[in-house]
Amino acid sequence: MKRAKSLTDLPNIKPDYFHPMDADALFSATRSTHKPRILLLYGSLRERSFSRFAAEEAARILNAFGAETRIFHPNGLPLVDETSAEHPKVAELRDLVGWCEGMVWSSPERHGAMSGVMKNQIDWIPLSLGSVRPTQGKTLAVMQVCGGSQSFNTVNQLRILGRWMRLLTIPNQSSVAKAWDEFDATGRMKPSAYYDRIVDVMEELTRFTLLTRDIREHLVDRYSERIESHTELSKRVNQSKAV
Repeated sequence: MKRAKSLTDLPNIKPDYFHPMDADALFSATRSTHKPRILLLYGSLRERSFSRFAAEEAARILNAFGAETRIFHPNGLPLVDETSAEHPKVAELRDLVGWCEGMVWSSPERHGAMSGVMKNQIDWIPLSLGSVRPTQGKTLAVMQVCGGSQSFNTVNQLRILGRWMRLLTIPNQSSVAKAWDEFDATGRMKPSAYYDRIVDVMEELTRFTLLTRDIREHLVDRYSERIESHTELSKRVNQSKAV
């Protein structure tokens, strides 16, 4: 790694850990050839779950764009901290997060916020597993379904969580108003501007995933963490025992 030529005006900088911009690193010498791997989470346990219907519709669209998709079904997932991470549903979720290169979070809005089912899934995803951050640098698209008029409270909250999980949350998003009227009896979404927006979001997510998946570690590499030892970083990130 090349060192900066002059840091005389930055006495607080530790030169060994300050890396000049390397434009070549943004273009991977080798490119992955497998299909983009997208994990979809939804936030309701209801039999007729509109957040699940939206996630399933999104998966169909992603598949048409050439992605490989998997949907995690939260039925049976215990409350966070109710049991250990060895629980089969927790292990399944964490394995899927490790497998994917991007995610879709689809939640209903309840009392002006994301559902508890949605938040519980995200809370089970650790910020770090040893020295590996399972979500760091992966892409994310956020969606919500509303029982009444259109709202953006939930997607805004999901964006905050995405940033906290160090995901690359794409600019576009979906909010489906009066979701009970947007899906037919079989759970398929009817033609509408809401449907078109989900197509837009999945198109954008696929592009961002293809663009970033081979350089994601470089995109989120941080000076402040390069000056920390592995032990110090692990102590700071893994706070589960202290919470």
